[in-house]
Amino acid sequence: MKKVVLIVDDEIRMRKLIKDFLLQKDYEILEAGDGEEALDIYNKNKDKIDLILLDVMMPKLDGWSVLRQIRQKDNKIAVVMLTARGEEQDELFGFELGVDEYITKPFSPKLMVARVEAILRRSKTQENEKKDVGGILMDYEGRTVEIDGKLVELSYREFELLKYLIENEDKALARDKILNSVWNYEFYGDTRTIDSHIKKIRHKLGKKGKYIQTIRGIGYKFQIK
Repeated sequence: MKKVVLIVDDEIRMRKLIKDFLLQKDYEILEAGDGEEALDIYNKNKDKIDLILLDVMMPKLDGWSVLRQIRQKDNKIAVVMLTARGEEQDELFGFELGVDEYITKPFSPKLMVARVEAILRRSKTQENEKKDVGGILMDYEGRTVEIDGKLVELSYREFELLKYLIENEDKALARDKILNSVWNYEFYGDTRTIDSHIKKIRHKLGKKGKYIQTIRGIGYKFQIK
């Protein structure tokens, strides 16, 4: 079955460029030219869409507004923001809202495709296993996290990050190592991207968020003892 990507951008030429490269990889493409249309298409096709490429600056509703509404309903679908802005504060704002990737225009279409493939490759990996660590129950196949029987809503990237930390329990992990392993491509942005994700994960884990320890000058470590 083909993977479905929703491209949201008010520039027709940009949508066509992205679409042409993704079609070469045999993806099914849906398109929207503004924020309102994006939400309409998403609501009608949310059970089949695997990934959303979402521009920030758009008419009617901007990308941030679209993302907020999507995340109110779905924390698992992968969202890649496309923007002409490159400031660090904008990137961190996007990650706070639940962005999984952040690509600044102009970008290499081949690199964009590589990032899309990396996300979808990881999300389709079926690991028929559940793991309980310190009362945090991770279902790798169902991609769910439970604490004391209550479901914890994690985004795609948050789930992958927590999974990586748990699988490397008691190991001090440098930020650049985490980026290379979890983001699965050579990352050119600020490693503090991880800090933003860790902050959200700790909050969602409640008291068990203390298991994610900060190693000053290095990065993070998941440790129960």
